[in-house]
Amino acid sequence: MTTATDTTWRQRLEAYYYLCRFDKPVGTELVFWPTMWALWVAAEGRPPLHILLAMVLGTIFMRAAGCAINDFADRKVDAHVERTKTRPLATGVIRPREAIYVFLALVFASACTLFFLPIATFYCALAGLVLAFIYPFMKRYTHLPQVVLGMAFSWGIPMSFTAMGKPLDITCWLLYFGNLAWTVAYDTQYAITDREYDLKIGVKSTAILFGRYDIQIIALLQATSLVLIGSALYLENILFPWAIIALIVVAFDFIYQTIKTKDRNPQVCFWAFRHNRWVGLIIFLGIVLNFI
Repeated sequence: MTTATDTTWRQRLEAYYYLCRFDKPVGTELVFWPTMWALWVAAEGRPPLHILLAMVLGTIFMRAAGCAINDFADRKVDAHVERTKTRPLATGVIRPREAIYVFLALVFASACTLFFLPIATFYCALAGLVLAFIYPFMKRYTHLPQVVLGMAFSWGIPMSFTAMGKPLDITCWLLYFGNLAWTVAYDTQYAITDREYDLKIGVKSTAILFGRYDIQIIALLQATSLVLIGSALYLENILFPWAIIALIVVAFDFIYQTIKTKDRNPQVCFWAFRHNRWVGLIIFLGIVLNFI
């Protein structure tokens, strides 16, 4: 096994790159698109450039920070899971304390973007930081770590509303809980890919909790997300015509995912998880087109 003392500076930079999952942008997209939904809704289709840039950079930095702290929490687990055994901490390429330093540096970088946003967004960001930090440790104590992840991944929604000086009203929370339901659905698909290993090493997940009803509950969560998101857009008079078309397209996509994953093949479930990047984009396009 390669150790931290055996690596060159180039190898270490590469290890930091992989630690932050910059080679796998799907996770960033899954946080990014809902944040953009909320920002466009709160800004009525015209977000100021400085707020847009601050939210984009903050999303990228905090997603990377979440990956660093996740790998720190899972450093003794990842080596036993086929999909994660080559991660830098699992292989020993970087030390655990280095992951903490990376996490803190990325949190600081994200905090710097808050200077361009209202003070209310700063306070909102503190709650988001707590969620990002505690999520990786939840899988040891509850079968619902995907719910905590959903709370963290959705936190860009209230932050977007505060960034635009808007109240955290029913529209905000309908979008939030709609995204939360969607996140639990796709992260359960993700968890199915590791269920065999998680059962052996004692890690908890909704994939284990839902058992033989996992695919049906995922479908129910997906339907719930569409109803909640659609309701939020209806309240803002931006559901018709393009957003409703986008939601219908997404509904057919969810049906396709359900059909494809019915046999619970781990590779297919992982494909379904990754495919959700298009769901967020389609909904975003529907919202944007309604403001044009």
